[in-house]
Amino acid sequence: MEKPEYHILVCGSFRGAEAKGVCHQKSSLGLLPYIESEIVDRGLDAMVSSTSCLKACDHGPVLIVYPQGDWYGSVDEEVADEILDALEEGGKAEAHLI
Repeated sequence: MEKPEYHILVCGSFRGAEAKGVCHQKSSLGLLPYIESEIVDRGLDAMVSSTSCLKACDHGPVLIVYPQGDWYGSVDEEVADEILDALEEGGKAEAHLI
């Protein structure tokens, strides 16, 4: 597998074996299939993964885009679309950065 241009990390709120945190309570894991579908539809060279708790609960759900290292907060499908739009344009979704 070749390294993708972007790696999108979505906080899964895992603390040990269970997802328990704010991001999970706000349906962050439901974003995974949505973002994956959008990546394919848009032809982006990206992959999406869930993480353990990112310790940014005040901003949940949290999403990070690498290699830029941009952290986004209060992510839902609409915000995810704005983030992906920005990636397509080579920029950032400034309004949602934390």
